[in-house]
Amino acid sequence: MSTGMSENGTLSNVWDTKLQQFHGGQDWNHLDNFIEDFSVTTNALGTPKAALEASREAVSNFQSSQSSNQEPAKTSLAQFLWPDDYLKHKDRLLLGNGASELIDLAIRSAPSGPWKPGPWDTQYKEYQRSAEANNRTALPSKDTNRATLLCIVNPCNPTGDYFTVEELKRWIIDNVEDGGVVLVDESMQPWQLSEFRSDSLISQHEFLASIYRESNVSVYVIHSWTKIWSCAGLRVGSVVCPTAQHCDALKRIQVPWSVNGPALAFLDTVVKDHEYMERTWEVTTRWRAELIDRLMSLSKAIVDSHNDERLAWKFHGKKFLSWVWIDMKTIEIAEEAVAKAKAAGVPVRSGNPGYDRPTFVRVAVREPSKVDFLIQAWKTLGIR
Repeated sequence: MSTGMSENGTLSNVWDTKLQQFHGGQDWNHLDNFIEDFSVTTNALGTPKAALEASREAVSNFQSSQSSNQEPAKTSLAQFLWPDDYLKHKDRLLLGNGASELIDLAIRSAPSGPWKPGPWDTQYKEYQRSAEANNRTALPSKDTNRATLLCIVNPCNPTGDYFTVEELKRWIIDNVEDGGVVLVDESMQPWQLSEFRSDSLISQHEFLASIYRESNVSVYVIHSWTKIWSCAGLRVGSVVCPTAQHCDALKRIQVPWSVNGPALAFLDTVVKDHEYMERTWEVTTRWRAELIDRLMSLSKAIVDSHNDERLAWKFHGKKFLSWVWIDMKTIEIAEEAVAKAKAAGVPVRSGNPGYDRPTFVRVAVREPSKVDFLIQAWKTLGIR
């Protein structure tokens, strides 16, 4: 196996960089002094207890095979997505072994032709990986030509950019060829308070039906559920297909039983934990604002030390998101920040590997007591 680079530039054997797309969230497992993982965008509240217990209980039934129809978890998720009319839409829903499996299934089943990412500066790279693995030519994100395949992450991880649903619909119409396929990743969209459904494509049934009927454009809405419910190691995702027939076509090429029993049990339980979601919406925005305030103090100290306003950090992302995308303005300060955080047991995500943004660092929202350790690690960051 080839040797990859860890986020602070040291050698690591976690990723085969010749064959695999780099992802964050790997450093914590190699730290003797680990305190908190600020490198991943999981929920600061941690894993919901009832769902975790359901998953553990399912482990005791390993001798039994899980249901091949993904029930009752699929129906429970459908009720979460469409509380009032889930029976009308659940046949368009398919679960997968994380979003990555479903991304790959949808891209492999799309007609041949060029692909284009969302208009953001950079975005989650799994779409690029799958498109390249399927020998697709990439169009630049700002290219005005229409593409056969569009892949947009909304809200965008890591940049934090976000289209409202009307803006998103217009972007789709303006950028996809007739007969094309659109993949919209809304994994981070449910953080947008309890009204998230009304600003999501999952609520736009007439639009999805009409663009397919009139232009033969197939729009898939993908979710990774491992971030909002903090269960990244469990691997559970879903896709809402344009029609039930599209769903059947993906299922036909999907490996049977790709979602394991503990993951199905977890999902079936967690979607009913309304208290957890209410608490998520309550604290994430507040803790994120507090995190930015504390980071701004560090940025000011650097500016004052160098007497240079150009060194002031810029913070990106909508206020409801579970992370902050920070432009630290220089590669040196960004690299120092990554190294010092890791040394203190609170790793953050460098913007360099994977995203090729060497002056950027991504910091997850965490409870204030854990943020104390990060601030302490960075108290002399960039100071002369």
